[in-house]
Amino acid sequence: MNDLISVLREMFSYTFLVRAFVVGFLVSICSAMLGVSLVLKRYSMIGDGLSHVGFGALAAATALNAAPLSVAIPVVVAAAFLLLRLGERSLIKGDAAIALFSTSSLAIGVVIISRTTGMNTDVCNYLFGSILAMKGSDVQLSAVLSVTVVILFLVFYHKLFAITFDETFARATGVKTGLYNMLIAFLTAITIALGMRMMGAMLISALIIFPALTSMRLFKRWRSVTISSVCVSILCFFTGIVISYVYATPTGASVVLMNIFAFFLFWLINNIKRRNVTA
Repeated sequence: MNDLISVLREMFSYTFLVRAFVVGFLVSICSAMLGVSLVLKRYSMIGDGLSHVGFGALAAATALNAAPLSVAIPVVVAAAFLLLRLGERSLIKGDAAIALFSTSSLAIGVVIISRTTGMNTDVCNYLFGSILAMKGSDVQLSAVLSVTVVILFLVFYHKLFAITFDETFARATGVKTGLYNMLIAFLTAITIALGMRMMGAMLISALIIFPALTSMRLFKRWRSVTISSVCVSILCFFTGIVISYVYATPTGASVVLMNIFAFFLFWLINNIKRRNVTA
């Protein structure tokens, strides 16, 4: 315990790690809450598609010498709305639309980077994340937008619950399902844009998918799954960043590995409970 306290004291002496903790904590909360709806609606891979769009936006921001988040956020939000619109009009089915956006944005981003900064370590930072990329302005913007995401989620909690479990019934009762689907897409886009600089385009979607899937191993009620997902997400991020610091492993990958460990732990506990019930 004393060793852990000394490690944490040492970590918090570095400004860039404090920034990473703050942003990671906020993104973990947002991604876990939204992940429950996205997983239950079978639209969880939207995070993967939007993260690749964000990669292309970050590459464009680098080429233009612009602030990364100021470019990435509006581009990712626009892509989320377009993906939703394509799905509603059945022009291109959801999974095909995500694949189309994902591969196109990734290719555009790689070409832009290769023609500007060159294929160097910046590419790895964009794809797999870097806690050194966080700046003071990024933390402030992340804090404001993350609080906005949490507030909007809580205010429209019951509406989001309704469209998640039975969108047809919700529409029949007068709920504006299109509006709230757009709200989910908007909140997801913001969360992806905020988290991908630290987690990377290839790994940020894990923060959305894993906590929800993990919590569903043990809990069945919407509220219980949501609360559990937030707790699991925060704990996995905290553990992952500490392991990353102690063992000099990539931060994003370390956080994802902790999420994988949590998933199998919950799965094992669930199996043990089932065996005890049937015994």
